Amino acid sequence: MIIGREKQQKRLTDLLESDKSEFVAVYGRRRVGKTYLIRETFKYNFAFQHIGIQDGNKTRQLSEFALSLQKAGATVSKKFKDWFEAFHALESFLETLPEGKKIIFIDELPWMDTPKSGFVSALGYFWNSWATMRKDVLLIICGSATSWIISNIVMNYGGLHNRLTRQIYLQPFNLHECELYVKSRDLVMTRQQILETYMILGGIPYYWTFLQRELSQVQNIDNMFFSENADLKNEFDALYASLFKNPAPYIQIITILCKKKAGMTRNEIIAALGKSTGGTLSTILKELEQCDFIRAYNPIGKATKETVYQLIDNYTLFYFKFINENRKHDPQFWTHSVNKPAYFAWCGLAFERVCLLHLEQIKRALGISGILCSVCSWVYRPKDEYETGVQIDLIIDRDDNVMNLCEIKFSSGKYEIKKQYDEILRNRAAVFASKTETRKAVRTVMITTYGLLRNAYANDILNQVVMDDLFLAE
Repeated sequence: MIIGREKQQKRLTDLLESDKSEFVAVYGRRRVGKTYLIRETFKYNFAFQHIGIQDGNKTRQLSEFALSLQKAGATVSKKFKDWFEAFHALESFLETLPEGKKIIFIDELPWMDTPKSGFVSALGYFWNSWATMRKDVLLIICGSATSWIISNIVMNYGGLHNRLTRQIYLQPFNLHECELYVKSRDLVMTRQQILETYMILGGIPYYWTFLQRELSQVQNIDNMFFSENADLKNEFDALYASLFKNPAPYIQIITILCKKKAGMTRNEIIAALGKSTGGTLSTILKELEQCDFIRAYNPIGKATKETVYQLIDNYTLFYFKFINENRKHDPQFWTHSVNKPAYFAWCGLAFERVCLLHLEQIKRALGISGILCSVCSWVYRPKDEYETGVQIDLIIDRDDNVMNLCEIKFSSGKYEIKKQYDEILRNRAAVFASKTETRKAVRTVMITTYGLLRNAYANDILNQVVMDDLFLAE
């Protein structure tokens, strides 16, 4: 049973009624459910399907393609010398099939593009010289290497330029979809447990399949990451290797960014690297952003060259904070970590990242879904030693002349605003209004798990968002 993905399914099934050939790219990070979506949507009814081989050379890729043709019912009498011959054989086979839509599904397409193989050129020729001359072809390509698909297919300026008729970027689940999944599996979990699991796994459906009904939430995390035969113990290396042909420089950048909560500018990253990387760094940052590991944002009043890059991937943050630190290989590391200072510090940071991934839900809870908004952050570093610096991670800049300064706090119960924190909130709002010289009304929004404990200080907070609001469907 497919959880969510209704819009994506409809976009795919609508193509069956098209009166022309269609070329569709479905992409998204590893384990997000791309292959499952396509197979379940079309009930495995493909005229031809093939999966690229990770780390396979050109000869191996061609031989496996030939085997896939044979499994589909084609007669292959010789080895293919190149991809042009392989796609010509596919054309010949498809021409023997009865009338009706012919669905071609090629999975992990980026792996088929080995060095100097001419694969992309041959694919372009297949589409331009044969498929577009017909009205009955539905070509679906898929792959986890998001950056490769964007660079070589979506933004192709050669034979495949503007040839895609549809593209579907499959995003991870949100909290609402994770809750639907939990209910479909009869997993006994409260919303806080779902939230805390999301803070670790993110919305990657495959990771959620390892949750066992008979284990507690804490036991499940130990079982998945820290036990002797943990299923996801080596997921970090596998994840980045599946997305990038040379993952080392990407991991190096991620390792640097994980140490800075608010993110770093390009110059700060270069300084941390200890060397200039020229255009290489720009490419790495762009591809990490395309794969949803980082977000790029411009603080209010800052130029484009001062763009900040912030690590927002839940699993990667959890890996660096805990998995990579489990040097004693404690099989119950998570059980022994919960409710310790490092755990609570991580909860605060992880909850902030979850909120950044649920901005639409936050806007709905505030009743501003219909108002044009931009999301940004702001940092003030005073030169005067007597002034206090200010950092606001989430600001909703609204077209109705309101600025919402969002304060995000994770707690296991209602959050209490005390006198000292009340003074901090007031100072932040005052400094922000003064230094930005905004003419908009500045309002503080509290985003908490269970709301605020009612007291004199809480009465000054006009807008609140709670954990339940983050579970709203989009």
